[in-house]
Amino acid sequence: MVAAIKRREPATDPQKVFHYTDLQRTKPTRENDPYEYQAGWGNRHQSEVIPGTLPAGQNNPQDRGFGLYTEGITYSAFAAPRGLNMSTYMYRARPSAAHQGYSSIETKSHIENCFLSLNPKVEPLYQQAEWSPFPLPKDDETIDFTDGLHTLAGSGDPNLRQGIAVYVYMINASMINKAYCNTDGDFLITPQLGIIDIQTELGRLFVQPGEICVIQRGVRFRINLAEGVPVARGHIAEVWGSMWELPDLGPIGGHGLANPRDFLYPVAHIDEDLHVPFKIVVKNNGKHVVISQDHSPFDVVAWHGNAVPYKYDLTKFASQNSTSIDHTDPSINTVLTAKSFDPHVPLADYLWFGPRWDVASNSLRAPYYHRNSATEMLACIYGAGLGRSDDFLPGGCSYEGGHTPHGGFGEEYITEAILQHNEPRRILENQMTIMVESSRTFLFTEYAREICGVLHKQATDYRVWDNLPDRFSAHPLTKQLLERVAKDKVNQKKAVDYYHSVQLLDAKGQPTQVLPPLETNGHAKISAVDAAVWN
Repeated sequence: MVAAIKRREPATDPQKVFHYTDLQRTKPTRENDPYEYQAGWGNRHQSEVIPGTLPAGQNNPQDRGFGLYTEGITYSAFAAPRGLNMSTYMYRARPSAAHQGYSSIETKSHIENCFLSLNPKVEPLYQQAEWSPFPLPKDDETIDFTDGLHTLAGSGDPNLRQGIAVYVYMINASMINKAYCNTDGDFLITPQLGIIDIQTELGRLFVQPGEICVIQRGVRFRINLAEGVPVARGHIAEVWGSMWELPDLGPIGGHGLANPRDFLYPVAHIDEDLHVPFKIVVKNNGKHVVISQDHSPFDVVAWHGNAVPYKYDLTKFASQNSTSIDHTDPSINTVLTAKSFDPHVPLADYLWFGPRWDVASNSLRAPYYHRNSATEMLACIYGAGLGRSDDFLPGGCSYEGGHTPHGGFGEEYITEAILQHNEPRRILENQMTIMVESSRTFLFTEYAREICGVLHKQATDYRVWDNLPDRFSAHPLTKQLLERVAKDKVNQKKAVDYYHSVQLLDAKGQPTQVLPPLETNGHAKISAVDAAVWN
């Protein structure tokens, strides 16, 4: 008799799905996403607002009747290997060079990009740290992205073309007639609260909590609040001298983790009114300057290339894990990685911790205590998170420096450690936490240490680990066992020492006729079994 089939109904809330496929969508985007996209990691995409504006067969044509200007943006060296050679050609109404020059600008943001020990503005945090949700703008303030971006920590310097910085943003206003251009590094943006509508030179990206977006160095963009969204908050990881890319899969094979086909790229889009005054705030070497011009920078009618912003839905992550025993290293959850100058050590990894099955048998499923070499910064996007205290909430983050000992605690950990039968279970349902893991040692800004007002130094009370019982040395039989082991080691050494007194040839090189007695030269008597063998 065929068992009754339980019909699977579509889920409606992306934050409550086990995986994107629970939504039963036939489109690669969530239901509320209004935009069209092109799919495929690393492709040389192309797009045009008006058919025929994208030249065929060449990059720099003569005027073909549309009056557009050819403009190229390179992301790599001209002679970079083909697989690493990245650039984009744009065909726009006005060239980016058409402006009224650069000038200084004051913003309410706190930007710091020099993370060298010589900089007195940045300091290490030696202990574990945790930040409560970062404060949102007040109702009587108007804070857009240029005013609401704040650096927390980092390592290196963009001028040296190597390093990383992490930021938070809190905004309650869209960028009106204003754009942003980061000439230092690549932004990996993770919204935590509120949907952001990102307009780039190459098209638009609708990015909401549970999704991420990468905007390459030099690409101009603006961040608007999506319709009906009053406020937004999120996290940004910026890399210098490197780029965010997919990790190698090794024995996993050709598919798994973040699959290339799930990365979405924009289609060409231009502003309805291109003849309006615009300010372009430029971040260069960690400092803000501004360009003024009399036209919109979002006037790219057609483009083709592979240096293009993209987005990815973290609920599509195809997680892998142990299906037999033990706790798999967290690197198995890497979404994107950024290489360092050392080919064996990444500059940074961006990791996902979301709903998945936990099926390891005969194993302590909780993470073992560890002192990893990497710096770890975690942020809870939604749900209960993976924090060590009640202060680790959506909108906050936590930090542990390299080789800082940490791990589980409390009754839950003790319960997990009991010898028991492990049942398969689903974990982290309705939750999502991300982690930026770096091989670099982080230094922290004044904003992170003081100005934000939500830092908890030594966020985890040492007593939560001090209170873990010593179930080994406190046991009454442990001393007897250790004494027996010590005595056995002495006897084993004496037994081995006997063989070092044996010589099969005498001083003249002649064979010895008998073995030395079992008790000579101060050697103690060996076991009766050995004596029986030799005698």
